[in-house]
Amino acid sequence: MKAGNGKMVLEDDQIEDLFVSVKRRYGYDFTGYSEASIKRRLQKFIETSEIQSAGALRNHLLQDETFFRFFLDEITVNVTEMFRDPLFFASLKKNVFPLLNTYPFIKIWDAGCASGEELYSLAIFLDEDGLYGKSRIYATDISQRVLDKAMDGIYPIDLMKEYTGNYIHAGGKRSFSEYYTAMYGNAIFHSSLKKNVMFSAHNLAVDESFNEFNLIVCRNVLIYFKRQLQERVIELFLKSLPVFGFLALGNKETLSFSSFKNHFEEIDRLQKIYRRIN
Repeated sequence: MKAGNGKMVLEDDQIEDLFVSVKRRYGYDFTGYSEASIKRRLQKFIETSEIQSAGALRNHLLQDETFFRFFLDEITVNVTEMFRDPLFFASLKKNVFPLLNTYPFIKIWDAGCASGEELYSLAIFLDEDGLYGKSRIYATDISQRVLDKAMDGIYPIDLMKEYTGNYIHAGGKRSFSEYYTAMYGNAIFHSSLKKNVMFSAHNLAVDESFNEFNLIVCRNVLIYFKRQLQERVIELFLKSLPVFGFLALGNKETLSFSSFKNHFEEIDRLQKIYRRIN
C-alpha cells in the first residue's frame, strides 16, 4: 500500500504475515511487542531501506541474513546513556549494594544491555563500593551488533560532558575521566571494567532463564512489550531470582499490574527497585 506521500505503508495483516515469517526463519518473535512502537520503527526502517513492496521486504529478510541483522538493529530500541536517571543509581548504591556486599559472590544480569552504557555505569559503581572484584555481570541483548559495541566500550567523546554530570549527580566518588582514555574523538573505557562481564545474545521474548542472580537490571525494555509478553518476562525474572534477589526496572515500568506482584516488595517506589520475598 502507498500513502499519499508515495511511501509504502504496510497493512496490519502484512505486518502480521511478515513477523510470522521472520519467527519461522530466525526464531525472533515480535508479535508481543507494543503495536504502536513496532509499527513506527518498522515504517522508519522501510523508508530508510527504500524497499518498494511488502513482498520485496519479506524476500529480502528471509533470504539475506545480513539484511535481517540490519532490520533487527533498526526495529529494536537501543537508546541508552551512562548513569541514565542518576537517582536510580544513587538508590542502587544506597539500598541494594550494602545487601549485595553480604554475599561472598554476586551475580548480576543486565538484561537488554544495548550498547553497554548502563553496564559500564554498573561496573564503575560496583568498583567504587569495593564489590566489583566479587561480581560477575551477565550482559545480554537480542542484537549481536549492539553487544559487539558494548564489548568495545567505545563512545563519542562529545557525550562525556553529559555522562560526567550524570555520574556526579548519581554520587560518583572519583573523576569520571579516570575510567576512560580519550583518543581520536572517542572515549575508550578501561578494559578492567569488563573483565568480570560475560556478553551473550538472549531474547527475552522466547529464551529461558539461564542462571540465578542476586540483581537483575532491565530498564526501559518492558514498555515496548504488550501485557502478555511483559508477564512472560517478569515470570522469567522471578525464576531467575532467589528470595531476597533484587529486580530493577525503568521509571515508567511497574510490577503493580502484574500477576506476580505479590512475590515482590518495593525497595524504592520511585526508582522501581523491587526485592523478591517469596
